[in-house]
Amino acid sequence: MEEQELAGRCRQGDNLARKELYERYAGRMLSVCLRYTGDRETAEDLMHDGFLKLFDSFDKFTWRGDGSLRAWMERVMVNTALQYLRKNDVINQSEALDNIPETYEEPDASTVETIPQKVLMQFISELPVGYRTVFNLYIFEEKSHKEIAQMLGINEKSSASQLTRAKATLATKVREWMRNNA
Repeated sequence: MEEQELAGRCRQGDNLARKELYERYAGRMLSVCLRYTGDRETAEDLMHDGFLKLFDSFDKFTWRGDGSLRAWMERVMVNTALQYLRKNDVINQSEALDNIPETYEEPDASTVETIPQKVLMQFISELPVGYRTVFNLYIFEEKSHKEIAQMLGINEKSSASQLTRAKATLATKVREWMRNNA
């Protein structure tokens, strides 16, 4: 079934279409939730909550061409994860910033490309929650620091600082991985 037809049938409450939607996109949506939580069990719960929100709000979805359904679903999942993080005040419980430098040397891009994606995603999942959340919003969702600050209820400078520190932490992990696996 094509994406547009699938969306239309889900909007009408067709349970077979909902099942197909879930089966087709659950893996991708779980990955989105995992990027924000770093914990599979929590990510699975958030994914299920996100699908319930999707099913209840299909009237808000507007078809804009191929990929628009997936993009809309990913936005709902990100918002579900952010709502969870805000509700549990996880952003403000981040680790101390003292031992991570404000500046860092980025690894060579061609070097990073040799690291398996699964390893890179593991590195991201190991970041402290605040770093990980800002990193994901900035890198994957392409949000500005102003938008991130508004979404998370933090200062813009805090967003920029957390992104820098996330990148520094990741750069250290990448260099270490390259030393051990080169």
